Amino acid sequence: MTSAHSMHEAALARAPLSLVISNPNLDDNPIVFVNDAFTRLTGYSAEMAVGRNCRFLQGEETEPEAVEKFRTGLKQKHDFAVDLWNYRADGTRFRNHIIVTPLLSEEGDVAYFLALQQPVTGAVSADEALREVHHRVKNHLAMVVGMIRMQARADTTSSQGNYATLARRIETLQFLYNEMTASRYSARGDDEISLGAYISRIAAAIGYLDGREGVRMNLALEDMRAPIDTAAQVGLVASELLTNAYQHAFPDVEAGRIDVRLSKLSDGTVRLEVMDDGIGMSDGVVWPDANSLGGKIVSSLVDGMGAKLAQTDVLRGSAFNVDVPAKRFVRLKGEATVLAAAAP
Repeated sequence: MTSAHSMHEAALARAPLSLVISNPNLDDNPIVFVNDAFTRLTGYSAEMAVGRNCRFLQGEETEPEAVEKFRTGLKQKHDFAVDLWNYRADGTRFRNHIIVTPLLSEEGDVAYFLALQQPVTGAVSADEALREVHHRVKNHLAMVVGMIRMQARADTTSSQGNYATLARRIETLQFLYNEMTASRYSARGDDEISLGAYISRIAAAIGYLDGREGVRMNLALEDMRAPIDTAAQVGLVASELLTNAYQHAFPDVEAGRIDVRLSKLSDGTVRLEVMDDGIGMSDGVVWPDANSLGGKIVSSLVDGMGAKLAQTDVLRGSAFNVDVPAKRFVRLKGEATVLAAAAP
């Protein structure tokens, strides 16, 4: 876990990307999610920020005209950017470049506001690079909004559980942007990332959150590169399969094994395998379950990639294969991201 955490910190250190989501449908448009980069930028933890309006970052020298521009942008419900003075938890001020975009519900109403924050540390702004990342974040978080709508309709868990699940899915995308940023600052400078490294980070984070030292995870991930949009979908499928294994394969034991494999078949198909040696599936149970949120998300992502999901026979536990067609690993200029889970 330490190695993956160090990689995460290194990527954030190279290009800190602060992500904030607020809910305008709650009183005073409170923050409902912040990522690790927000804490690094401001000094405020998620526990200190969630539930508050983002104005708590303002201080004595915050420009009234910038604040008014911010308020107007929120009222008009369109994309906007603003520079203003904000203050960290220790009282020091910093110049904050903020890009805000509304995330719309299926009815066309604003479900959430997404804000990306970048400290302005020199004469030249990182606006162009930040806007590119903003485009990616907005594109993929549209799918997260689809998840939120499905979860709200299901309404089978507590609000705290809902936010914990949402946070995990958003953090999965955050790992993607860390990899994307590292790729852009590397010698390659292309629009692809290492899919194996990305899935390794996801697996390490989920294993850390489970916390059972007796449940071992073995990774066998071939080194291959994938377009950002394909990586987003494969990563979220891996996250759902791994979370399902940790939550259901070992209900009454503290020990077990989960294997994650990523390989390329002879015809170019990329196969993701997640296997465990737990209690296995009950007789007659088929997964993905159309009545569960995780099952719906996996089915939607698999359909959106034109992939195939299969449950395979094993002597003990359960095993799933996801075969992603080779064409999904060919980077197409200007290709739009289509994530089926974002559909109503």
